[in-house]
Order: sequence, then C-alpha cells, then structure tokens
Amino acid sequence: MRTAKIERKTFETSIELAINLDAQEPVYIATGVGFFDHMLTLFARHGRLSLVVKADGDLDVDSHHTVEDVGIVLGMAIREALGDKVGINRYGTSFVPMDESLGMASLDLSGRSYLVFDAVFDNPKLGVFDTELTEEFFQALAFNVQMNLHVKIIHGKNTHHKIESLFKATGRAFREAITINPEIKGVNSTKGVLE
Repeated sequence: MRTAKIERKTFETSIELAINLDAQEPVYIATGVGFFDHMLTLFARHGRLSLVVKADGDLDVDSHHTVEDVGIVLGMAIREALGDKVGINRYGTSFVPMDESLGMASLDLSGRSYLVFDAVFDNPKLGVFDTELTEEFFQALAFNVQMNLHVKIIHGKNTHHKIESLFKATGRAFREAITINPEIKGVNSTKGVLE
C-alpha cells in the first residue's frame, strides 16, 4: 500500500496528516478553515484517496500559515507515498465544469517542481478563507510533491465555483497520474528515474 503519515510542528501550525493512495476511506479534514476543509475533501474524493488532516494554526492572525503549511505537509506525504513511482502513468489532466465555471489541471510527477497558476478571483474572501491563498496552497503542494502543476480557470464568474473546479480537477488529474499502468515497465521516463 502506498501510504504516508507526517507530523509537522512550527511556531505557527501543528499538522498531522495521513494519506493512502490505494484506499478511498477515511476522508476527514479539520483545519479550522471551513472552505478549505471543503476543498481538501473534494480533492480527496475526486482523487479517490484516503486523506486525514488535523491542523491547528494561528487563525487569530489569519488562515495563511494554516493553508500554506497543509499544502507543504500534503505534498511531503504524497511524495513519500509515491515511493519510486514504478509503473505509474506519471501524467494527468482533467477539465471540470462547476456550473458556469470551467477549471483545468494538468500535472507531471516528474520530480521537478513548477507551478503555473492562471486564475482571477473577484471575491477576496470565502468565510475565513482568503481566496488568494488558493495559489499559495497549490504552490506549496507542487513544490513539495516535486511535480509540475498547471491550473487554469478557462471561464467562470462565481469565486466559489472557480476554486472548487480547480480542486476537483487537480484531484482527478492526480488520480490519473498515480494510477499504476500494467503496460508501463519500470519508471515512465527515459532517464529511468522520476526525481
């Protein structure tokens, strides 16, 4: 089973996270940031993976440290759970409609970190979640998984719908990329490694 458990404590956050790439339950998210919990749940459900996140952050300041640090820890856990990446598809792409919005995510589990983020949000806040933190989360995730990640809003108006489409699309693209393909012998790279 491809699993990982990570605990990370700083002066700003305390995070416990467990992931299982080959199971769909349990999914339990508690970060203290309701909208973010909803988005992580969507990522897990559409990625068809088990994800448990318990985060205690300095929400009296704002939600920045909590959201970014969860992205860091989630990325570290995914990288650990993937191991040597033998047999995985490596690439994944998904377009997800959410009412009037259409989001896209395309990724490569190459071992090289890069984020291209193309989205504008008219509403600066959803609950206690600052919508600009969407990019911060995906940046932390991409750099700690060590993946190439492109996310884009093709069109849309509602900020909630736009962000939701990005999290769903990323989950679905991730599932495609981590799926073990019996036709792939060894690692899906001419280099012989994905790191």
